[in-house]
Amino acid sequence: MPLPAWNDPELDAGTMIRGALWLVQEIGEGSTFTKEQIREAFPGISQADRRIRGLRDYGWVMLTNTEDATLTAEGQRFVKAGVPVWDPAARRAAAPQKPVSAKKKQGVLADDDYMCTVCGISGGESYMEDSNQTAVLSVTRRTTVLPDGREDVLLVTECKRCRSGADGSPARADEALAQIRGLDPGDRQRIQRWMERGRRGSTPLERAWNDYRRLPADARDSVRAALES
Repeated sequence: MPLPAWNDPELDAGTMIRGALWLVQEIGEGSTFTKEQIREAFPGISQADRRIRGLRDYGWVMLTNTEDATLTAEGQRFVKAGVPVWDPAARRAAAPQKPVSAKKKQGVLADDDYMCTVCGISGGESYMEDSNQTAVLSVTRRTTVLPDGREDVLLVTECKRCRSGADGSPARADEALAQIRGLDPGDRQRIQRWMERGRRGSTPLERAWNDYRRLPADARDSVRAALES
């Protein structure tokens, strides 16, 4: 199917879509363009340059002089076209996801006991193999295979290091269920009790350490001072 012309007055599309067509039809991959060219192509359109930059959220690659030293401050290089945003179905499928609200993030962190679900480290805790690096937790989206085989994208707490080292494979609730069902009856009862309590069995030492690590920094200092006095 031929592409619609970027400057077709009958085209019912916004500046980002028209800008994508303009890049493909007038500039071409590998070529450069300037903000002045954008202003000339889209006269009277407020912030047309910013709207065209929004194509980066759809996989379009455009470089500025901070990324390509051969460019001027006004210049950009159109490297590669991404999602064909003039196709409504393709655009909807690739639309950037809405940010997670602060309230939702706090709920996910609390559900995950303020610990990374991958390595189990708490926020602000030092890594055992690198005491100079402390864990930073965030709530991220992860594709998950549910027990019935369906896939869904769910929120989970991960530390920055585990998130950056992830291979993109989905979490497997179906496999976890199969492993639990394969346990002997005693272990299966034990893990079900952990599920009911929302935490696994732990020693008093582990519970004291986790409670301490979740305190604000000033409160941790006060606890240490009280123990030393």
